[in-house]
Amino acid sequence: MKINRFVLNDTKKFLLVEFINSNSYQLPYEYLRVNSPNLKKVKGTKELVTHKKQVMLSVIECVAKHGYRLIFDDSHSSIYSHDYFAQLALEQEQRWQDYLTQLQHSGHSRE
Repeated sequence: MKINRFVLNDTKKFLLVEFINSNSYQLPYEYLRVNSPNLKKVKGTKELVTHKKQVMLSVIECVAKHGYRLIFDDSHSSIYSHDYFAQLALEQEQRWQDYLTQLQHSGHSRE
């Protein structure tokens, strides 16, 4: 799915992603950061990112046909493709629950 526009909501810490088909999704900054496509895989499992509840999205840059580079205030940046944004939007509930479960089992927190 192609993206029509983004709307940043720094007060509520989410990025509204509106697709060309008029579907729109509110993706929290923390959710985007902990699901970065640049995360390393350890033993087939994605690296667990912790303590990102307060992370802010600083910049969105268009990277031609590749997608958009999101730059966060913790200095992390990654390129999110149109397809990856769609995947994050459609799988948000399950991915978020999986993340919270992993955090609980690891003994870490979002704080």
